[in-house]
Amino acid sequence: MFLLLPGTTDILKSSFIIFVVGGPGCGKETQCKNMAIKYGFCHVGLGRLLRQEAQRSTHRGRQIRDIMMQGLLVPTGLILDMISKNMLSHPESRGFLIDGFPRELKQAKEFERIVGRAPDIVIAFDCSMQTMVRRVLHRGQVEHRAEDCEVVMFRHLATYYTLCEPVLTFYQQKNLLRNVGNSPWSVTHPRKSCCSVIESLW
Repeated sequence: MFLLLPGTTDILKSSFIIFVVGGPGCGKETQCKNMAIKYGFCHVGLGRLLRQEAQRSTHRGRQIRDIMMQGLLVPTGLILDMISKNMLSHPESRGFLIDGFPRELKQAKEFERIVGRAPDIVIAFDCSMQTMVRRVLHRGQVEHRAEDCEVVMFRHLATYYTLCEPVLTFYQQKNLLRNVGNSPWSVTHPRKSCCSVIESLW
């Protein structure tokens, strides 16, 4: 069971915490970077943290790399350890945009147990599978990410669609869920929609 050191949860209770969820290639990382700059928030990108850890020649790095290449979820304890350490390293931040978390209901509940609070809001990117597939394959060619090959990508999508519904329902019941369209035919630009959601917290 993962635990924070006594007193550290106070740091996490005083800032805005915004979860940003969506399938691979839905655009959440791009929008989080934009919002972090606009509002002076700290962008905690789970995908980036996992990729950095997977590149290290450590037991944990190899473990995470193997799991990612299978398109499976990294254990909740490791995820929470990386996220909390990243957040606690920026105690001056007025808010945190946690991108790509939670990926399953267990992670959502464990975060609340450890930190002692729910997020202020959860932004869910609504994007078609066709759009996500196209974006991920293009990203794989440009950024040379091993996990962005076609086989791994479809495993990631299958995992996401299997596990995301309970997470969305969990936050919808708490009245914390806000859906943002991010497909070519979306009526409102995702950046404008995200800004409206965040500014509703003021």
